[in-house]
Amino acid sequence: MNMAKPDYYEVLGVKRDATADDLKKAFRHLARKYHPDLNKGSKDAEEKFKEINEAYQVLGDPQKKNQYDQVGHVDFKPGDAAGYQPPSYDDLFRDFGLGDIFDAYSMGSRGSRRRAGADLRYDLDISLTDAFYGSKNTVAVPHQSECGTCHGTGAQPGYLKQCPTCHGTGEIRTPQKIRNRQVISLSTCPECGGSGRIIEQPCQTCHGTGVLQKTRKIEVTIPRGVEDGQLLRIAGEGEPGENQGPPGDLYAVVHVKNDAVFERQGADLRTTAVVGLPVALLGGEINVPTITGSALLKIPRGTQSNTLFRLRLLGMPLRNSDNRGDLLVKVIVQIPTNLTKKQEDLMREAFAGGSAI
Repeated sequence: MNMAKPDYYEVLGVKRDATADDLKKAFRHLARKYHPDLNKGSKDAEEKFKEINEAYQVLGDPQKKNQYDQVGHVDFKPGDAAGYQPPSYDDLFRDFGLGDIFDAYSMGSRGSRRRAGADLRYDLDISLTDAFYGSKNTVAVPHQSECGTCHGTGAQPGYLKQCPTCHGTGEIRTPQKIRNRQVISLSTCPECGGSGRIIEQPCQTCHGTGVLQKTRKIEVTIPRGVEDGQLLRIAGEGEPGENQGPPGDLYAVVHVKNDAVFERQGADLRTTAVVGLPVALLGGEINVPTITGSALLKIPRGTQSNTLFRLRLLGMPLRNSDNRGDLLVKVIVQIPTNLTKKQEDLMREAFAGGSAI
């Protein structure tokens, strides 16, 4: 016959109308008393902690609490899980309010937690044409790579041991009484420096660093219409993580070089075209350069110098779009400087009385 499970409210020592704060305070009080870190080797304390943790897992969750209040016990048994290991005392109270404390059961020791690798930056110079069409660039990036001999530990294979002082936690926990309350004083283990491990013999390949300096070739895809200063993220191509943590990312910073013909303004391009005086006076058509070749520009009669013309959709591609900006052409009227006597006479005759042709 199965024994009846204790009432969760009684386990935490609270009334049935207890608030969320009341439940949290009760749990913290009991956890301080029964946590296995403070009761080394006590099976009774471990079982009691499992019991109060199970109670708080249910009552601390509004949905589970509502179900429990209506139908009684639910099938929630974190303490029965295979390989059960309670969260460390300092982890539990440093991060208290973490919603589901059961998640902490899978945490490793403080000294052996995974850490993501650092991100890398690479400055990439491209031409305006590359920015227009897009391109693929292979870049050589110097970076640290995990040592293949020791797999990042820094120790010669077989010579990495658990720290005997902190037993692999990387911390020294010293219980002490403050105003009749037991408090755990934490300090970094002086023996291992907080890593939780001792290197008895450094790796001969990396000389104990765990990493090697290498150069890796990485292909960077330049999208059409990329802008000067834009960051391109290449995931997972940064420095390796610590303790098998995920690698960082590579950020390519694009620098679009100045072009001899065009000036870029967002998605628009600007250029200059020189026309002779006859074309400016009488009108006509001229060829102007574009990023893909050339185009005809119609010059109206009487065009003044510095007049700006707009050629639609002949600029740069818009990001994430099939549309393009415009090409702005500033026309400069070229004034002759060395007229013959006959040309001067004709000009005076043409403009006699101050009126143009």
